[in-house]
Amino acid sequence: MAARSLASLSLSFGLVSIPVKLYSATESSATVRFNLLAKDGSRVKQQYVSEKDPSIVVPRTEMVKGYEFEKDRYVIFTPDELKAVEDSATHTIEIVAFIPGPAVDPIYYDKAYYLAPDKRGAKPYTLLLAAMRKSGQCALAKWTWKGKQYVVQVRAHEDGLVLQQLLYADEVRSMKELQIEEVTPSEAEVKLALQLIDQISQDGYDPTEFVDEEKKRVLAAIDAKIAGKQVVAVEHHEEAASGGQIIDLTEMLKASLAKSGAGKRPARAPAEEVVTPMAANERKGAKRAAKAAVEAAPAKVRSRK
Repeated sequence: MAARSLASLSLSFGLVSIPVKLYSATESSATVRFNLLAKDGSRVKQQYVSEKDPSIVVPRTEMVKGYEFEKDRYVIFTPDELKAVEDSATHTIEIVAFIPGPAVDPIYYDKAYYLAPDKRGAKPYTLLLAAMRKSGQCALAKWTWKGKQYVVQVRAHEDGLVLQQLLYADEVRSMKELQIEEVTPSEAEVKLALQLIDQISQDGYDPTEFVDEEKKRVLAAIDAKIAGKQVVAVEHHEEAASGGQIIDLTEMLKASLAKSGAGKRPARAPAEEVVTPMAANERKGAKRAAKAAVEAAPAKVRSRK
């Protein structure tokens, strides 16, 4: 199905105005939804009732929208007034600055859109795209849409321009609220962690490598249920580490390296091997045992004769 534009806008670039069309860049995956039913299998319907009198069901045709400006006090807006508020939005995406491409932390990313040139917009659109690619810069712009003004990032993508809505600072929580405890790892632990990272590193991200395994599992259970089979829960024997459990992090990292290294291609030169004191003692013990076995062998041969 052909993509449908959401709006016709203008991308303001200095004195240049580029006519563009806005398209949604993402779509929600069709999630598995379960309907609410009565025990006899019939669908149930949701109803809105009056808070003053719960016995009164309010149909949608009699509902209005209001803003609560004081406790239990509302100012009512008619549909025409709401439409006038939304239509007051500007249809211009105004570029206010250019910044380095990686300057925006992805935590501020909100919804993404595609921008495509509209009629007579192909040449200035292509010019801006080429200039942004060559400079490595992205644009910060202001855009008003559906009653809210957004700060947006306009960046060059492989096939065109992407408009990325950005969250405001007060919409992103600070991690300082979490009061994360700072613990300094040992040098040996850091080296082992780096070995593990190096062992499972890839050159890039390919989104086609990943599928929703949980969705596939649920759909398989639904198919089994349709076929008349009983769905039985699978027991997961996972040992969760309790807060008071003492964990040998070094040994866990070594075990992770051994597990991930099986059948893994050697993408890079192996990192420097880290030998812990415990492992060094084990190696010394093994060498001493082997030496003793060699020395004892001739004596055993003479005793047999």
